[in-house]
Amino acid sequence: MIDVHCHLEQKDYNPDRDEVIKRCKKKMDAVVTSCAHPRDFDLTLSLKKQHPNFIYICIGLHPEYIKELKPKDKQQLIQKIKDNQKDISAVGEIGLDYFWTKEQEFREKQKQMFKEFIALAKELEKPIVIHSRDAHEDTLDILEETEAKQVLLHLWGANQLVPRIIKNNYNISFGPILLRSKKHKKICRDMPLDKIMLETDAPWFGENRQRNEPTSVEKVIARIAQIKNLDAEEVDKATTQNAKKFFNIK
Repeated sequence: MIDVHCHLEQKDYNPDRDEVIKRCKKKMDAVVTSCAHPRDFDLTLSLKKQHPNFIYICIGLHPEYIKELKPKDKQQLIQKIKDNQKDISAVGEIGLDYFWTKEQEFREKQKQMFKEFIALAKELEKPIVIHSRDAHEDTLDILEETEAKQVLLHLWGANQLVPRIIKNNYNISFGPILLRSKKHKKICRDMPLDKIMLETDAPWFGENRQRNEPTSVEKVIARIAQIKNLDAEEVDKATTQNAKKFFNIK
């Protein structure tokens, strides 16, 4: 099992982060944690160094922070990514978020930043992990316009666009929302197994609003197996191989 999208840097894990990671190591092949704000860069990089060949990292800039970050913050983060590229498995999460950002001015700034980080990933020959909320058409438009190739759509929520995703050879990661969402069930049903990965987006999406942990991908495996009428072991094996290939996990 591999969780390809969680947030071990979040303060929710401050009291017992080491214990959480120990629990993950007992059950899982690897964990990919995503740093989405410059303030979390150093902690995220330290987790990679403390747990080599188990914790892998993505570094990006979440679009919801477009209003609070200054241009110099973005440029400093980009330079840090370049300076530490050997330790970074992907650029992300990056993308568009129209749920938190309503003003057209800042949505346009999100688009520009999105393109900048896609260009960075191309320069470094890294895959990209995409956040898209209430902005699915624009997200795909930019991915196609920039000819992005190694793409993972995290928590993708537009089932009507699945044919376009398949055509572009993109990947989708499914998390605990799959346990209750009919829309995500349809997306999972229609996506080829070789383009599916597992995620939790932990610490969020825990049961009864409790803190989530990467080990809960086990429940996602069972749900995918049920939806696709497959054996859970087959789903586990396939999604693990997909993740290893995408993130270059040894």
